[in-house]
Amino acid sequence: MADLQSHIEELWARASELTPDDTDALTIVAEAIGLLDTGEARIAEVDPVSDEVVVHQWLKQAILMLFRLKSMETMEVGPFEFADKLPLKRDYAAAGVRVVPGASARWGSFLDRGVICMPSYVNIGARVGADSMVDTWATVGSCAQIGERVHLSGGVGIGGVLEPAQAAPVVIEDDVMIGSRCMVTEGARVGRGSLLGAGVILNPSIPVIDAETGEELSRGRVPPWCVAVQASRRREFSGGEFFLPCVLVIKRLTEGQRHDKAHLNDVLRQHGVST
Repeated sequence: MADLQSHIEELWARASELTPDDTDALTIVAEAIGLLDTGEARIAEVDPVSDEVVVHQWLKQAILMLFRLKSMETMEVGPFEFADKLPLKRDYAAAGVRVVPGASARWGSFLDRGVICMPSYVNIGARVGADSMVDTWATVGSCAQIGERVHLSGGVGIGGVLEPAQAAPVVIEDDVMIGSRCMVTEGARVGRGSLLGAGVILNPSIPVIDAETGEELSRGRVPPWCVAVQASRRREFSGGEFFLPCVLVIKRLTEGQRHDKAHLNDVLRQHGVST
């Protein structure tokens, strides 16, 4: 894989010169995208020592060059026609993945065994871990990293972060529940075992606040094993007093605790929130 990385980096140095006629370059780039598609490589991962997100930017570079090297083509899937540069994933049954009609995942994304995709969309470079659910009308943006046993509820928007190549994507860790209509974007991160109530907006400009202490825990990152909801806080401006969005951590869960949906729904209802 090191040799492939060096070839991609060499191509990236002259990316502005690439055209669809450069078949040798396309062969190299397609090999890198194939590794993403099969899960042998991934755009980013959490370093277990530093707990920081490590981005393999050469793989992002491969995706960006792929769009330069591929031409538009018309594709027919059953009664549907598409005009795009990239094909869709195939061979779901062999991969142990359930994809219902209306769902689609682009080549270069990875769906691990046991994933279920209701009518939804998974973009190139994204990774969805084993036994996770991408529910109806949820979207998983380019390069987003979704852990194992995650539930992305109906209408959830997981943002894509493709450029710049060194930027960290959205990371949703294992055992997370994302409530309906949440928007998690711009490289935000949700820690393992946490739950976001319906309608939470999370990005690196949104403060995450502890409801018990009022302390600002971070911006754009929900800690592990928390229940968090959408909230707002008062701010004074020269034009008057306004309320700006924040995310409020209302409960800490026991580490390793499996989600009891009935119990969590009760917790959320106490604060006027639903999943």
